[in-house]
Amino acid sequence: MNNMTIEELLVFGKSHCHSDHAKLLLAEILDKNPLELLNYLEEIVSDDLVDLYKKEILALEAGRPLQYVIGSVNFFGSRYFIDERVLIPRFETEELVENTIKIINNNFTEPIDIVDLGCGSGVIGLTLEKKMFTNSVDLIDISKEALEVADINCKSLNSKANLIQNNFLNGIDKKYDLIISNPPYIKQDEDIDEIVKNNEPSIALYGGETGLDCYKEILSKVKNNMKDKCLIAFEIGYTEADDIINLVNEYLENVSVEVRKDLSEKDRMLFIYKNIE
Repeated sequence: MNNMTIEELLVFGKSHCHSDHAKLLLAEILDKNPLELLNYLEEIVSDDLVDLYKKEILALEAGRPLQYVIGSVNFFGSRYFIDERVLIPRFETEELVENTIKIINNNFTEPIDIVDLGCGSGVIGLTLEKKMFTNSVDLIDISKEALEVADINCKSLNSKANLIQNNFLNGIDKKYDLIISNPPYIKQDEDIDEIVKNNEPSIALYGGETGLDCYKEILSKVKNNMKDKCLIAFEIGYTEADDIINLVNEYLENVSVEVRKDLSEKDRMLFIYKNIE
């Protein structure tokens, strides 16, 4: 087989998938900055990397998400391993983390105890561990497969987080300063993109008939896990705020609730404050 140049590979890639994806994938394989790829068009690529690129381009063409093909995602400035065992982190979740960090920094001065419920790849809890003063970080997921991915990320980031296989907070007595979750919240019959439906784990997507099952499960048990001063932070479906507020009022007392919009002006974050101004 004749070696190919970067330019020839880009032409091949763009003939099978979106040009941005073709460029990002090749940059990843060659360990180059995508913005600088055009400076190396004449560079020859070895046969084994040519074969790998062609194989992965065809996987993209067949409908596999770019993040799974690459095997990683950048979240809040750090690289995390992901594959089909976990949800692909979205930008909205970065917004949840960013808002949570600001609230905590404005209201807590001592190191805090954090739990990330339904942690998946661990991006939320591990980012918070990196960005804040923490006493402990617990990553909880019901999926053994998801925790295997989270464990890979813990090791690569030298994290001290605890991995716990459990159904949210059932049977857990520990009290936390911050309880955060991006739980499954898609309604059972809701239309979603085929690429999401066909590739990402359904256990991480669907929240029952109304999309609220996980919020109800968490809120019905969370009272005993809240310290005297506590923040609960949820990512939510943009139509679900009122229903979740009703659940908060049903299960919790002496708390206040704030809903925040994402950059698309959709209700996407819900914060529950206990003894926080």
